Amino acid sequence: MLNVMIICVGKLKEKFWTDACNEYAKRLKGFCSFSITEVDEEKLPDTPSPAQIQNTLEKEGQRIIAKIPKNAKVISMCIEGKQKSSEKFSQEISDMALNGTSTVALIIGGSWGLSDGVKNLSSMRLSMSEMTFPHQLARVMLCEQIYRAFQIASNGKYHK
Repeated sequence: MLNVMIICVGKLKEKFWTDACNEYAKRLKGFCSFSITEVDEEKLPDTPSPAQIQNTLEKEGQRIIAKIPKNAKVISMCIEGKQKSSEKFSQEISDMALNGTSTVALIIGGSWGLSDGVKNLSSMRLSMSEMTFPHQLARVMLCEQIYRAFQIASNGKYHK
């Protein structure tokens, strides 16, 4: 069974976001081993300098990298990533599993993004949209798209 994990910076603050992620985690049990790993977010002043932002990206990046399992396929969620349809994303996840990948790690950075170190480990850079979403909502949306990907691959009724 494929291991699918989300590694993300920060914690969900509102119960409704946590409930939504937990619902998708429950639904995914029949398709994969699914988990969400949170790493600590660096605190920054209201108007950080470029050096402070870079330092934050590096520290958060080190925490993320420490959580990525060896031999995992890494997908970084980042603004410069490529947008894909749900069907294409489903096909890519299916192809990874068929080609012997045992773990897929999807990475969501903090509010300033991801370090180059994390991005350089990635086999794919993915963008949800040209629009900007709160990180907490992005996590829920990613959980939903992972569930949708497995539904598409299994010809489930969820995806229409």
